[in-house]
Amino acid sequence: MKNMKLKRVAYAAMIFWMGTSCGAQIEPTWESLAANYRVPDWFVDGKLGVWFHWGIPSSIDDGRPHDGSHYGAWMYGTEGQLSAAKHPEAVQKLTDWHNNHYGHYSEFGYEDLIPRFKAEKWDPDALVREVKDVGAKFIMPVACHHDNFDMYASSHPWNSVDMGPRRDTLKEWKAAAQKEGLKFGVSTHLYWSPRFFNSARKCQTEGTLEAKLFNMEYPPKNYHASDAWNQHWYDRCWEIIEKYDPDMFNNDSPYPTIKDGNGLGLKLFTEFVKKDQAQNGGKQDCVLSFKNPNENKKAFTYNMERGSAAEIEPEPWMWATDLSGTWFYRDGARNRMSIPVMVGNAIDSVSKNGVIMLNIALKGDGSIPEYQMEYLNAFRKLMKFNGEGIYGSRPWKVFGEGPLVIKDGRGSENLKPWCPQDIRFTTKGGSLYAFVLAVPTEDIVIKTLRKDGIYEGSIEKIKMLGSKEPIQWKRSADGLIIKLPTKLPDSPVIGFRISD
Repeated sequence: MKNMKLKRVAYAAMIFWMGTSCGAQIEPTWESLAANYRVPDWFVDGKLGVWFHWGIPSSIDDGRPHDGSHYGAWMYGTEGQLSAAKHPEAVQKLTDWHNNHYGHYSEFGYEDLIPRFKAEKWDPDALVREVKDVGAKFIMPVACHHDNFDMYASSHPWNSVDMGPRRDTLKEWKAAAQKEGLKFGVSTHLYWSPRFFNSARKCQTEGTLEAKLFNMEYPPKNYHASDAWNQHWYDRCWEIIEKYDPDMFNNDSPYPTIKDGNGLGLKLFTEFVKKDQAQNGGKQDCVLSFKNPNENKKAFTYNMERGSAAEIEPEPWMWATDLSGTWFYRDGARNRMSIPVMVGNAIDSVSKNGVIMLNIALKGDGSIPEYQMEYLNAFRKLMKFNGEGIYGSRPWKVFGEGPLVIKDGRGSENLKPWCPQDIRFTTKGGSLYAFVLAVPTEDIVIKTLRKDGIYEGSIEKIKMLGSKEPIQWKRSADGLIIKLPTKLPDSPVIGFRISD
């Protein structure tokens, strides 16, 4: 506690210095945050990051039915399960599996799964080198998911240092990222926890250590209006920020509002940005992200999880998707989104001012499942051949052209196949980049680049990315026609640099 107090004094001194020497401070209002928040170049230029969902659910034995990341809630049956109305059959199926496989949940509870989470093959240095080779510029492991288990040296008694892997995973993730020159982010999903474990309460005793795991001190339905819960959430989140000093903080859940939570969500977000500014001479170098579409998106970086943008967004945003199909590892799970579709979706997001965040669901032992490596290898090829037009790029006048219409918003993730007529644009260093989102089998026609169109000036040179083959082309009133090259790069997307 003494060290924590000293850190807070030092932080207060930094904030005072920043306010007196670097101009006005950010106030804890959405208006002030929107006026002062600036997305750093490392995030917008880096374009590709990796999220890691890893924890207790990752180590559950093979054969369990589909549950996404809700095992800890669904294993206790439909009684008291707040999501059972939407998925009663799935909940009951998983409950039956748990009872038959491990024993009845009243005798073998969620807490009894923790010793099975051993992380015996987890090598953060090797994993970070792997995703760096894929092309990632930053990582973002989950610090705490809905199950209230902290993956770091926490003041909360249920954590990965005192049990399970017995390792401070955030500390090791950060050290590995810094060693490889990658930025380090954290993601917390804590706010769902009292609701998540409502169905488990019937098996617990108040005042026990287990009661703290299941958050029995707080009401399951109206916890958002509990001052004690909101302060608890704030203290847990601030502990992560203060102890691990992340470059990025993602709140993947609701947060205390001004109306019901004394504005503690906004206070945390503001203090995170202010702390970062104080450490960087008044200049912001951090990313703050969450999923509230109703706030001013100038105040934060919008996490459009499993969603898409229909048009170019005015502010940088994050396209977050999952390689595993269930966020946490489950044997037999597969992503409904094919590899070619996912790669095309990634380029589509970049053309609309988005940044790509790919979730890897590690196994309980800490290794990457083979089927997820297939997705990563596709992105490795994408970035190897086309990175020139992706890294450091910005949206052009229009995002592109083609028959596939993308819906706007979270939960609208595209699963339909792209075709060679689907083209997306980026721009960098005076050049225009055009990406064909499916491997072409005939000449490529880009209608947007027709003569007397929105591309100003003449086109003097076209280069296919990842190839030295000379490109033949012509431009007419119908469009820019690129003759099909004799050999295409081994990439799911074909990119061209167009310059005058």
